[in-house]
Amino acid sequence: MSLIRKILIISILYLEYFGLGSIFQINNVIEIMEEQTNLIETLIEKATDYGKTSYELAKLRALDKSSQVLSSLLSNAVVVIIISLFVLFLNLGLAIWIGQIMGQIYFGFFVVAGFYGIISILVYSLMRKWMKRKIGDSFIKQLLK
Repeated sequence: MSLIRKILIISILYLEYFGLGSIFQINNVIEIMEEQTNLIETLIEKATDYGKTSYELAKLRALDKSSQVLSSLLSNAVVVIIISLFVLFLNLGLAIWIGQIMGQIYFGFFVVAGFYGIISILVYSLMRKWMKRKIGDSFIKQLLK
């Protein structure tokens, strides 16, 4: 028996003892309290189920977003690797060709390395913030998609 029901029965018995209540009223009050207790229990069960469902939905949404981002990153990584290999072999051929023109093969490699050194300094000094913003924006778009 719950504490509320015990208190209710004691108060009703007190009223009955002094002639202020009847047995019929006691039974009605007990039935009403039991109905309210059942409604509260049902409400608590539904709230618990809603919480569990919301948690599962959040997990599934996070899994969906992470799988989308991962698949996008992997497909982009494959493209970057293929393009990098193309540029690598193109630069090797260009360095050898320039080296043959200059008389020593290693001169061609120095020229190509110097060219990329100058380009990297310019990109770092002029476009670093722009590239950082663009990369961050694309990552956020992937997450919010």
